[in-house]
Amino acid sequence: MKDYAYLKINLQLFGEKTEPATPKRRQELRQKGQIPRSRELVTAVVLLISFFSMRFLSKFIFGDLIFAVRNSLSFPKDIDSRFTTNEIMLIFLQNLLIFAKILAPILLIVALCVIIMNYVQIGSVLTAKPLMPNLNKINPVEGFKRLFSKNAYVELLKSIFKIGIIGFIIYDYLVDNYRVIPELLNMNVESTMVFIGNTIISVGIRAAAVLLILSVFDYGFQKWNFEKEIRMSKQEIKDEYKLIEGNPQIKSKIKEKQRQLSLRRMMAEVPSADVIITNPTHFAIAVKYEEAVSEAPVVIAKGKDLIAEKIKDTAKKNNVPIVENKPLAQALYKSVEIGQQIPSELYKAVAEVLAYVYSLKDK
Repeated sequence: MKDYAYLKINLQLFGEKTEPATPKRRQELRQKGQIPRSRELVTAVVLLISFFSMRFLSKFIFGDLIFAVRNSLSFPKDIDSRFTTNEIMLIFLQNLLIFAKILAPILLIVALCVIIMNYVQIGSVLTAKPLMPNLNKINPVEGFKRLFSKNAYVELLKSIFKIGIIGFIIYDYLVDNYRVIPELLNMNVESTMVFIGNTIISVGIRAAAVLLILSVFDYGFQKWNFEKEIRMSKQEIKDEYKLIEGNPQIKSKIKEKQRQLSLRRMMAEVPSADVIITNPTHFAIAVKYEEAVSEAPVVIAKGKDLIAEKIKDTAKKNNVPIVENKPLAQALYKSVEIGQQIPSELYKAVAEVLAYVYSLKDK
């Protein structure tokens, strides 16, 4: 009973995802668009840059806005001429151009910030898989699970915390400037717009700065959570290795089959050899020389121990001469591969053997 319990526990541990994800697994997830990133970090940086841009361009923005307000609220003596279709359309187009002039540089800066921040977080990824239709996204059961998942609760807590922080910042700013608010009734339009604009920009910069600090922690959490979710079990890593490298048993069988085919091809060449040079027990090298084909003799087969015995048996059956020369056999086996010509330093020794063999055949 104890052995069974121990086996059961070990099997559970074996299937538990405790290992870091492999590079192949990471690359597959990256191609699917699953990359650790924080949307809050992008949002915070964009907000901060936007409000700073508004402050930097505030003189131009307020001047254009004041012109737009004056243009819209100024009435000539002949007020009826102000409310014609052409006049209203002209005022609308003028104000539209003013707002486009105000928003264009800010939107351009925001777009650049979004591109830069996303590139910093995820690098360059070109994939259309996140855009592909996924039925699970409209599945009510899966949607219900996501609604009450751990990530949903974390996102809810983050949202509540952010709203609380931003509310406190707005409250704190208004408390410091509450004396100015009643005086707005006595201010002209320009002063009122300047106060409202400065209030929005000041509160926005403070809120964005706090959100930026929080988003840095959020990015760390997202990265930690992503690494935790993509962990793999030891069995998954082994299966992946087998998929990439091939099953070791299958690979060994393939190699064995290749060795057998190579041995058959080599043994088929032995009957055409001019001579078999032996050790005599350990090595056997089959040498062939065709003057019209090669400049030097070629090793067409070689083997050691059992293979050497097969070479010699095949040579005997096909009346191929066998010559014992221990130093030459060892040198040929170690320095020449099958299909290669013998090196120049062995020419003399091999020539003597071939001369002896040719003399036996009266060649």
